[in-house]
Parts: sequence; structure tokens; C-alpha cells
Amino acid sequence: MNKKAFIFDLDGVIVDTAKYHFLAWQKIASQLGIEFTPEHNEKLKGVSRVRSLDIILELGNIDASQVEKDQWLKQKNEDYLSYLVNMDYSEILPGVMPVLEYLKEHNQGIALGSASKNARPILEKTGILRYFEVIIDGNDVSNAKPDPEVFLQAAQKLGIENAQSFVFEDSEAGIQAANIAGMTSIGIGDAQILHEANYIFRDFTFMDLHFIESLIKK
Repeated sequence: MNKKAFIFDLDGVIVDTAKYHFLAWQKIASQLGIEFTPEHNEKLKGVSRVRSLDIILELGNIDASQVEKDQWLKQKNEDYLSYLVNMDYSEILPGVMPVLEYLKEHNQGIALGSASKNARPILEKTGILRYFEVIIDGNDVSNAKPDPEVFLQAAQKLGIENAQSFVFEDSEAGIQAANIAGMTSIGIGDAQILHEANYIFRDFTFMDLHFIESLIKK
């Protein structure tokens, strides 16, 4: 059997929780008197929560103690989780399900490789946990993208070589991580931001299942 590894990022690829991250970070930034725009938010994609806070504090030239940082990180996560309470199947981005179903039907290795520490609850709430053979999230790794650790772990747990692995990502850091790992990177989103990807699609609705078939047969 020609089994390959298909590794999906979560935020912005399977579900659009990026908007909830943005709202939660914007609330923190506002409290600190920092203007935080959607453009600034692009720098946070694929980045850990701790590093995200540091980026926001750098925007405002703010020095903070570890106690203050821990308090803001806790608040951010609580605000973010409050937005997730009502998540359901409808939050899955268009075109994702046909790809997951095709991969499942063809016995491919499906993994999640996400910086999110809330990946499992999100997959459960949206009803798609069963599609994933392996889940590597922010609780399993110590290095944030562009370090390839999250993808390397996913491929290793699937028992598939890096060269036979395909990564779906919406962030520049995620694409870089996949490339560093020697995997095939598939950008989902803005071609200008994701120009380092091997393939780029605006979203999954632009991706023909013949494309997925061609990856399996590579």
C-alpha cells in the first residue's frame, strides 16, 4: 500500500479559530494601550502563545515581569476558550471534509500538527477527531514553528518518512517548518505570504481531489 503522511495544521487550515485568537489578543493589547491590527496578527500565525505575547509587548515597547506575563497568558487563554464554547461542525472550513474523507477512504496516514494546546477539544467539538490517527499539539512539543519538531513527531508516530509526508499550512512559519523537515509543503491562503510553499491554494475548495490522488501516487 502506498501510504503517505498527510499532516494538517489546525487554525486557519481546518477551522478558522484565528479570528478568536485575534479577538483575545486584541483585548489584551487594548488593556495595555497597544494598537493591534489584523496585519500585526499575521506575525502570530503558527507561533506559540508565549512568543505571541512577546511580539505584542514589543509592539508597545513594554517591559513586563514574568508574573504579569503569566497573568496575561492565562487571561488570553480563558478569553479564547470562551469563544470556543459554541464551536460545532459548521466551523470546519469549506472543502476540508472531502479531503479528509478521501484520505481516510484510501487508508492514508492523517495527522494533526498544531501549536494549539486546545487542538483535541476543537476536533471533538467539530466532530472530526476520528479522522486523525495521530495528534501532535502544543502540549507535545517544546519548539515552535519554524522549528519542524511538531511535523517530525507527527511523521515519526505515523511511521512514515519525511520525504513521504505532506503538510497543509496557512502560516509562513509553518511552511518553513515543513520545508526544513524535508516534507512537501502545501500553503492554504495568501500566495504572497506563503510563497515558499511547494504548492499553494487559496483554500481547500480550489483543491481538486485529483491533486490529492497525485500526491498519494508520488
